[in-house]
Amino acid sequence: MPAEGFAEQPRCRVRDGRLLLGHGPIDIIAEAEGTGRNEGYRRATERFVTVLPGLVSELPLLRQSVRDGLVVHGPIARRMVRAAQLFLPVFVTPMACVAGAVADEILGVMTGEGGIDRAWVNNGGDVAFFLAPGRSIEASIGTSSGTRIRVSSDHPVRGIATSGRGGRSHSLGIAERVTVLGRNAAEADVATTLIANAVDLPGHPAIGRTPASQLSPDSDLGDRPVTVSVGPLDEAEISCALDRGAARARDYHDRGLIAAAALALGGSERVVGGLIGITSA
Repeated sequence: MPAEGFAEQPRCRVRDGRLLLGHGPIDIIAEAEGTGRNEGYRRATERFVTVLPGLVSELPLLRQSVRDGLVVHGPIARRMVRAAQLFLPVFVTPMACVAGAVADEILGVMTGEGGIDRAWVNNGGDVAFFLAPGRSIEASIGTSSGTRIRVSSDHPVRGIATSGRGGRSHSLGIAERVTVLGRNAAEADVATTLIANAVDLPGHPAIGRTPASQLSPDSDLGDRPVTVSVGPLDEAEISCALDRGAARARDYHDRGLIAAAALALGGSERVVGGLIGITSA
C-alpha cells in the first residue's frame, strides 16, 4: 500500500445489485440483502472514501511489529493491531490483516443500522459477512475437490481469508494456498498469512528467496527473505512442509483463534479443524 497510491479518486458504483468500491490497491465487491440495502450501500460508500487516506496517515506505524506496543488512532488501524496481537509471540505487523480489517469495517458500516438480512464484503479474496438469525451463506474454500462450506447464523465464523505464494503480498513460506475460517476477516487474514509462512522447508536449495526490502523498499517485512521461486519437491518434502503449516494451524485452532484451515502445496492438502456444512461443488 504505497503512500502515494491514493491520488486517484475513489471508484464507487452499484452494478447488478452489487456495490463496487475501488481506491488505489483496495478493490471491493460487496452485496447486501434486505430492505436496508440501499441505505447500507450509501453508508458504505461514504465511509469508503476515507479508508485509504486514513490508513496511509498511519502507515509507518502499521509496518512495525505489534510486539512494540503500537498505539494507533484510526478505527481500521486499531482493528488491525488488535487482530495481529492475538497471534503473538510470532513476528507479525498489522499489515498482515489490512485487507480483512477493511472488509470488516465496510461490512460493519453497511449493516450497522439494521434492515440487512445477509451481506458480504470481498476485499481481494478476504471476505467478511453478516447473517441475520436463520440465514446462511455458502463459499468455496478452493480445495482440489472443489469443497464448499455453508455457514449458518448460529456459528461464530464471520470471516474467510486466503493467502499463499504468488498472491498480492510477499510470503515467507511456500504454500500455494491457505484458507482460514475465523471470527472475522481481520483475524482470519492474520492467521492465513502466518500459517502460509509456516508451510516451508528452511534452507532447501530448490527454494529461491530474496530480502523483502529488495522487492519492495517499504515492505513491512524489512530484510526478511521472502519466497520468489520454488523448484521441484518430492512427496516427502511436500508432506514435511505441510506438516509444519498444519502444526501452526492446530496451535491457532487450539487457542480458539481460528475455526478451521485448509492448506495446499504440490497437489497435497491438509485440513485442520472442522469445515462447516461441507457440500460438493
